Amino acid sequence: MSIALNVISGFLGSGKTTLLNRLLRGEGLGDTALLINEFGDVGIDHLLVEEVAPDTVLLPSGCVCCSIRGELKEALLGLLARRSRGEIPAFRRILLETTGLADPAPILATVNNDPQLRGRVHIGLLVTLVDATHAALQERIHPEWLAQVAAADRMLLSKSDCVGEATQAALREHLQRLNPGAPLLLTQAIQSGDQLLLGEGLRGAMAEREVARWQLQRPLKAAASQHGAAQVCCLEFEQPLDWVGFGVWLSMLLRCHGERILRVKGLLNVNASQAPIVIHGVQHCLHAPVHLSRWPGEDRRSRLVFILRGLEPAQLRRSFEVFARSFAPVVGECA
Repeated sequence: MSIALNVISGFLGSGKTTLLNRLLRGEGLGDTALLINEFGDVGIDHLLVEEVAPDTVLLPSGCVCCSIRGELKEALLGLLARRSRGEIPAFRRILLETTGLADPAPILATVNNDPQLRGRVHIGLLVTLVDATHAALQERIHPEWLAQVAAADRMLLSKSDCVGEATQAALREHLQRLNPGAPLLLTQAIQSGDQLLLGEGLRGAMAEREVARWQLQRPLKAAASQHGAAQVCCLEFEQPLDWVGFGVWLSMLLRCHGERILRVKGLLNVNASQAPIVIHGVQHCLHAPVHLSRWPGEDRRSRLVFILRGLEPAQLRRSFEVFARSFAPVVGECA
């Protein structure tokens, strides 16, 4: 059975290690394998039970902590091998803490495209921590900040008690404009690993209630980023799509402009299917489509939401309309 790889990202000082230290003291990560860069960054010395391998320790809760010394692929394969040999508990999910400057897209590409990992590991949730005290500066200086925010399935706001209410409200609004539909929570509200990763099966099972939430949410108009314009573009289709024609268009779009398409997600009504298909993508990396068991509501329109950087919504729309003439009429708007 394929195991979910959940990714927790956020810039240096955003509070990833603080959050993990707190969660490791509880029981909610007992069936989790935690991949981190250095043991020293995570205060597990007082929790350590035994060393399973040179870079792996087992905690009292059953959580397996593995320090990444080389490539992510090798770390994952080694972890899975020790699990299959019974050397470590049979964890049901993996949680990867990235470095502060990590762009999530290469991580997703590694899992989705590597033949040794495909079928054994799949992407779960992408959780991004945002430092309320330094978000504006990090956004202005580092393009990776925007990539992390746009890719997030869930955003956590840290150090919110260190800024005023007006500053926090403005930041919250800005984050929701950059990534409409992604839940935004406070880190202090997360008390367990299960709470942090609630809905991690979204890509595999794609719970209808979650789809309904972002399907009904209209993109916000202005989404200007300090590091170049980040814009939200929404396309809607009244008639069922030709799945093959649509796939050709989307594949060509991501191949040509993947780095400028920070995120795409959609709920599609396709020919010869009574239920919708959900798609998710981050930059060049497109996840396998998920077939829902039923529509989440009465609305049967297809809807695509793009988060763009350095690509004008009008250009994307013109590209689509060339293909749309052959497989779907189009309505909608780009913010």
